[in-house]
Amino acid sequence: QVQLVESGGGLVQAGGSLRLSCAASGIIFSINDMGWYRQAPGKQRELVATITSGGSTNYADSVKGRFTISRDNAKNTVYLQMNSLKPEDTAVYYCNADVRTILGEHAYWGQGTQVTVSS
Repeated sequence: QVQLVESGGGLVQAGGSLRLSCAASGIIFSINDMGWYRQAPGKQRELVATITSGGSTNYADSVKGRFTISRDNAKNTVYLQMNSLKPEDTAVYYCNADVRTILGEHAYWGQGTQVTVSS
């Protein structure tokens, strides 16, 4: 079993910044892709950003140029630096990791962290 623990959410004003962290723990062989997703009220969960084990990144168009995803493989941790935040960024943010364990490769999710951006 793998656990992803998120931190860093909060309330900020438009134009502000937050950095989210998500650390994976457990008996882990390796972690492939990691990513961040978000879900706003009344909307489906959407992809925000992903990063491969080699560091290749992908971003939703809505966050390009404002958000940066990174990872520390030694710590099994993925980060999301969120700059120039907008009210429409308000959502619960979830981290995701494709983790290889004794049971094989499976996707795991964090508990979610609330990000609220006020105007």
